[in-house]
Amino acid sequence: MSGGPAGGLRFAYGSNGLGDHRLADALSFLADEGYAGVALTLDHHHLDPFAPDLAARVGAVRRTLDHLGLAVVVETGARYLLDPRRKHEPTLVSDEGRGRRLSFLRLALRIAADLGSPVLHLWAGLAPAGADPAAVWSRLVDGVGALLDDAERAGIDLAFEPEPGMVVADLDGYDRLLAAVAGHPRLRLTLDVGHCRVLEPQPEPDCVRRAGGRLAHVQIEDALRGRHEHLPFGDGEIDFPPVLHALAEIGYNGLVSVELTRHSHTAHTMVPAAIAFLRASERQVEVTT
Repeated sequence: MSGGPAGGLRFAYGSNGLGDHRLADALSFLADEGYAGVALTLDHHHLDPFAPDLAARVGAVRRTLDHLGLAVVVETGARYLLDPRRKHEPTLVSDEGRGRRLSFLRLALRIAADLGSPVLHLWAGLAPAGADPAAVWSRLVDGVGALLDDAERAGIDLAFEPEPGMVVADLDGYDRLLAAVAGHPRLRLTLDVGHCRVLEPQPEPDCVRRAGGRLAHVQIEDALRGRHEHLPFGDGEIDFPPVLHALAEIGYNGLVSVELTRHSHTAHTMVPAAIAFLRASERQVEVTT
């Protein structure tokens, strides 16, 4: 059984948009619909990194992925995994608890290695209210720098995602962080195409070209200018064939993962509709090039 075609871009789907499915069922669903991979968020309802028998459970997921022919990227954006009362907290920039986030990310690196994921996705977090911006930035640089040492030992890239509203919100922020760690080759980029529409000054295909060889992971969904909401394809403003053309143009060969985190309840229709839309957009590129 295989989860995708031999040629073209490799489309995946984020497990955080399949929260009402058992993980094994979700993976089989994706493979059956022709996806090449999954962006797997470590979370309590799929692969809980803090539940008992982690090694056995990771091994079982790895065997399922291999059987289905699915590639994987490990994501770390679970909302309440570390704190049941505070969304996404603590982070690498929090006033307290940064060590918990760093320990979790180190554990996630080991899980990624065991699953065969070449990259680990992460982001900065929100600046605490009233915090000194210089101190917040220093916390982030120190945390990422420490994690880069572990990533180097594991042979895994960190796919850092700029997130609207966070300390690193855009591509300029990513460039600043990259410079702060002396251009470390393991600090690469997760580009969310919808976020480009929300706040980047340049068109989405130009964001792809700007990312170039630093691009390690792509998240994709529709969006509206100035509004941070992940929308199903066709509900926003993005023209997708030029985006897919730009990805092919730069030789990107990682996963292109559908990111519809608030649509788990409609995954039975979203999963097949999303790949049909993306394949149709890809065919438009082939016709016009």
